[in-house]
Amino acid sequence: MAVQDQDLTGKTVVVTGASSGIGAVAAATLAARGATVAVVGRSPERTAQVAAKAGAQPFVADFARFAEVRELADQLLDRYPRIDVLANNAGGAWAKRTATDDGNELTFQVNHLSPFLLTTLLLDRLTQSRARVINTASTTYRIAKLDLDTANATTGSFNQMGAYAASKLANILFTRELARRTAGTGLVTAAFHPGAVATHVYDHAPFGLGWLVRSPLSKPFFIRPDKGSEPLVHLATTSDDIDGQYFHRFKLEPPSTRQAVDPALAQQLWEMSERITG
Repeated sequence: MAVQDQDLTGKTVVVTGASSGIGAVAAATLAARGATVAVVGRSPERTAQVAAKAGAQPFVADFARFAEVRELADQLLDRYPRIDVLANNAGGAWAKRTATDDGNELTFQVNHLSPFLLTTLLLDRLTQSRARVINTASTTYRIAKLDLDTANATTGSFNQMGAYAASKLANILFTRELARRTAGTGLVTAAFHPGAVATHVYDHAPFGLGWLVRSPLSKPFFIRPDKGSEPLVHLATTSDDIDGQYFHRFKLEPPSTRQAVDPALAQQLWEMSERITG
């Protein structure tokens, strides 16, 4: 059966960052194939709209707040006896260093720590369900320098692209370490770069870039969210052996930087994330 025709009736899928962009399209696509979909977003209005359009259930959580991630996990565990796919798709990039109420750097918390927290809170249910955990990363990992002593610092010098790239490298390391820790359980995990997609991730970029990216002027340079969602849907449903791997859209791409394949760094990042998230 072709993936695009696959019947997902009886499957439960959780998509974060689903109030717009590739998450919203992926949620609608998976729901149209019969899946029970949990649409997770930060905006109550947009999340409700996406869920209603897809015939799905809305869940509101701000990943800048650990308490809301914990509440989200409780709600999901209470509602769904099995979770077949967790798509960690929420993310963003901010122009200035900002401290969250939890005492973390905002980009690092939203893009890595909160997805890590949600995954680990759901891990027993995911393992029981022999689930897929699909993490939206980025090709920017190639320029990242991940220093665990400074990645989550709330003071000091700050570069928007550097912080974003480091968080996306963290997504890849998290994927690899999750695969190692769950080997033999049936849980499968992968990370992917969706392409340069015109979404709200650029809203906090300087010089009005967010508006420009979503305008018709960007069409030669950015793909639309429907195209960006395709690798997520593919990885959530494919029968291919994808565990622990990173994909540049549909193409398997062995990570090309030393840090991205450093098993010690991946383990240290996991242990640091456990300490921070409690």
